[in-house]
Amino acid sequence: MRALRPALVIAPLAVAVLIAVVLALAGGNGSLVLRMPLATVLVVAGALVSIMLVLLLIVRPARARRRDAALAAARGEGAVAERDAHRRFLRRLDHELKNPVTAIRSALAAGEQTPPENLAIASAQAARLSGVVTQLRALSSLETRPIEASRVDLSVIVEEEAAALRDELAARGADRRVETVLPTVPWPLPPVTGDPDLLAVAVRNLLLNAAKYSGDGARIEVRGTEETDAVVIEVADTGWGIRAEDLPFVWDELWRAQDARGVEGTGLGLSLVRVVVLRHNGEVSLRSQLGRGTSVRLTLPRAPR
Repeated sequence: MRALRPALVIAPLAVAVLIAVVLALAGGNGSLVLRMPLATVLVVAGALVSIMLVLLLIVRPARARRRDAALAAARGEGAVAERDAHRRFLRRLDHELKNPVTAIRSALAAGEQTPPENLAIASAQAARLSGVVTQLRALSSLETRPIEASRVDLSVIVEEEAAALRDELAARGADRRVETVLPTVPWPLPPVTGDPDLLAVAVRNLLLNAAKYSGDGARIEVRGTEETDAVVIEVADTGWGIRAEDLPFVWDELWRAQDARGVEGTGLGLSLVRVVVLRHNGEVSLRSQLGRGTSVRLTLPRAPR
C-alpha cells in the first residue's frame, strides 16, 4: 500500500494542471497555443479523479483494518496478561489460606486433649487468616471508595509514623535505626491533597516492611524532597534487599519473595501502598539490591497553591 501513496499525491496535482490548462485556453490571451477538445480534457480529468477515489477506497479501509487489528491485538495481550495475573493471585490466595487452615486443623486434631501449645498455634493461625481477609477487604475497598480531598502535611505523617515504629521496635528489643530527613529551610515540604489516613497507611506499611526485612543494626531512613509540582517521600533501608528476578512481582497481591517466606506477613503491604498512591494520582517505584537494601519512592502531586 505504501507504493500507492505517491499516486494519491500526483493524481490531484494532475487534475489541477488540467484545470489550469482549460482556464488558460478559455482566457484567449495568446500566451498558450494548445488546442485540445474540451471533451477530452473532461474525460481525462474525470478518469484521474475516479482513479484517485478508487485508490482512497482501497487504502483507507486497509489502514482501518490494520489499525483495528493492532487495537485488537493490544486488547488481546492486555486480556491475557490480566488473566495470567488473576490466576497467579488465585494460586497465592489458595496457598495463603490453605496453610493456616491446615495448621489449625492439625493443632485441634487432639480434640478435648488438645495441649495448650496447639491451641496457641491455632490461635496464631486464625489471627493470620483474619489479617489476610481484613487486608484483602481493605484493598478491595481502596480501589473504589471516595478519596478525601484535604490538604495533608506529609512531614507530620512521616514523623508520627517513624516515632511509632521506633516505639514498637524498642518494645520488641529490635535493633534498628529509624531516621527522618525532611527539609525545613528555606521552606518545608509543600502539602498534598488527599486522605491523611490512607497516606499514613502507605507510609506505615513501607516502614514496617523496611523493619521486617532487615536484621539487627539496619538503618531505615525516610527522606522528603520537593520536585516540580510534586512531593516525594522515599523510604530506604539497609536490609536484605530483593533478588532482581523477583522485582517485577513486588506489587502483586499476596506475592512474597522466596527469601522472605520465613518472615510472618501477608504479601499485601506493597499492594496497599500502590493502590493508595495511584488513588491519589501519584506514582510509586522500587529499587533494590540483594544484600544491600531497598528504596521505595512515593511521588504525589502537591496541593494547589
